[in-house]
Amino acid sequence: MKKILFGATAAAVIAAGTFGVVSANASAPAAAPSAAVRADASDGNLQQSTHLTIEAATKAAQATLKAAEKENQRISVAVVDRNGNTLVTLRGDGAGPQSYESAVKKAYTAVSWNAPTSELAKRLTNAPTLKDIPNTLFLAGGAPVTAKGAPVAGIGVAGAPSGDLDEKFARAGVASLGR
Repeated sequence: MKKILFGATAAAVIAAGTFGVVSANASAPAAAPSAAVRADASDGNLQQSTHLTIEAATKAAQATLKAAEKENQRISVAVVDRNGNTLVTLRGDGAGPQSYESAVKKAYTAVSWNAPTSELAKRLTNAPTLKDIPNTLFLAGGAPVTAKGAPVAGIGVAGAPSGDLDEKFARAGVASLGR
């Protein structure tokens, strides 16, 4: 009987101590907010960059998919922003399961080097370790989207029987942005 009573008393003391700590923490005043850091674009600390809108990315992806459908090709298309973040992906009816990830990697590769992936694949002869860079795919099918010569997005296509066709459809998506 003493063991049970002692156990209950100890549990009550621990619970009260824990509650007291929680209560003390809950009632402690919040730290004063730190001063906001300000940066002025005129002081050279900031830089503006151009990004493709989600509407434009969607338009390009749909144009890419339509170009492939006209030739009875089942593909996936991905559009990534300047930083390689995926904006839009569309997996066409009947596209293979591997095509989705391949399209994203081709788009990422195209925007990273501001060049079509078919051209980049040729560079592997002189620099074979390029293929070891994470999230890249050096196969034809990726095309960069540029503004004033600088990359702002990449379009990647995968699933057609050849990389040349994949890249043809990616270029159709890029071209749709000029209309």
